[in-house]
Amino acid sequence: MSANPSPALLQLNDVCLNLGSVCEVPQASKFFNLRVTASERLAILGPSGAGKTTLLRLMSLDLGPATGEVLFKGRAGQGWSVADLSHHRAVMPQNCQVAFGLDVKLVIALGRVARVCDPFVADIVLQAARLARADHLLSRRCDTLSGGEYARVHLARVFAQLWDIREGLILVDEPLAALDLGLQDTILQALDIFAAERQHAIVAVLHDVNHALRGFDRLLLIKEGQLFADVSSNRQAVPVFESLYGLSLECLRTVDNSFLVSPVSKRRQTTCTL
Repeated sequence: MSANPSPALLQLNDVCLNLGSVCEVPQASKFFNLRVTASERLAILGPSGAGKTTLLRLMSLDLGPATGEVLFKGRAGQGWSVADLSHHRAVMPQNCQVAFGLDVKLVIALGRVARVCDPFVADIVLQAARLARADHLLSRRCDTLSGGEYARVHLARVFAQLWDIREGLILVDEPLAALDLGLQDTILQALDIFAAERQHAIVAVLHDVNHALRGFDRLLLIKEGQLFADVSSNRQAVPVFESLYGLSLECLRTVDNSFLVSPVSKRRQTTCTL
């Protein structure tokens, strides 16, 4: 007798992305039926314009589905107040610029704004900034920061928002785009540690397939607003990437006995073998 599946933290039932396109992608489904459980790490990938950000907004309950339903902890979007939802779900959008030169401390503390009584907010802001490698920015104003610094501040805001709860949901859109190579790995590790300690699920829109393969359990691949594949993050995903992007890929062994994926030059078509 098989064990009962873990209860769904987030569930999409017959959800369809409305991108204004009538293109039907072979082997894809226009309906999204999926569940995300606590502690799961899910990466969303696909070509530019595929609908990755739209799907993330639907999963965050910031956008209502045209068809189907999105349930978070068993409740649809209309069943959540803004304040209550903010205690359990945190979002880092692709473009999170603020209109004014706010203090960094204040922006991080905005993650806690829905709490009526929050006596430890100052300590949580400091710890969240340290985890996001942004504590040296606490005395700065946001209008003096670089793009990478600003991204770390907003990641700290996400950490602060879900600092003292369990089984929450973190949704991030291209969180590594503005970071240098060294910080990308550091921030991915910080995000993973933060979520694992609290059993938060992570849903991230990414473009880098290697970050997805190394840092996430499951890959949701979409094309033209349709579900192309829902696969585990392992070597078997590589042929699916080839089909999704129309590329030939090769796998390169790393010193830790893992692998990296790289496009193959048209002059050197090889198969992915290790």
